[in-house]
Amino acid sequence: MKLITSVLISILITITSIFIDELENKTNTTKNNLKVVIDGVRSNEGKIVVAVFKDQEGFKSRNPVKRIEFNKINLDKNKIVLNLEPGIYGISILDDENDNNKMDYNFFGMPKEGFGFSNYYHTGLSKPHFDDFKFEIIDTSEKLISITLRYM
Repeated sequence: MKLITSVLISILITITSIFIDELENKTNTTKNNLKVVIDGVRSNEGKIVVAVFKDQEGFKSRNPVKRIEFNKINLDKNKIVLNLEPGIYGISILDDENDNNKMDYNFFGMPKEGFGFSNYYHTGLSKPHFDDFKFEIIDTSEKLISITLRYM
């Protein structure tokens, strides 16, 4: 009887282990496949807010598919790593120096904090179009994106 119980427990553990491995393989189809280097951060105060968009509509309505905050003190050489499925994306970054979770503007409506976009340095006074800063993740191989912050 003890032998049968031991065999059944061993079989159950093996089946459970196989099931868990398969489940992890199906749910974890991506890895940390996007490195973002942020240039031009002017201080260690506050945090960096990263917003990932999939299209112009999401960008225009300020509705990112992913929003992540990083304490600047904890950033390693102003590099962050993201995990994204294959697809078209655009990233905007806010240097939220006063840690109030929003972009602050001066009397004339100009941003008081730094901002930037994936592989695009914005020189205009109006918001860019999603097509200006979009990029593509084709597979799970690593991609490097550079974002230079602008302060006005």
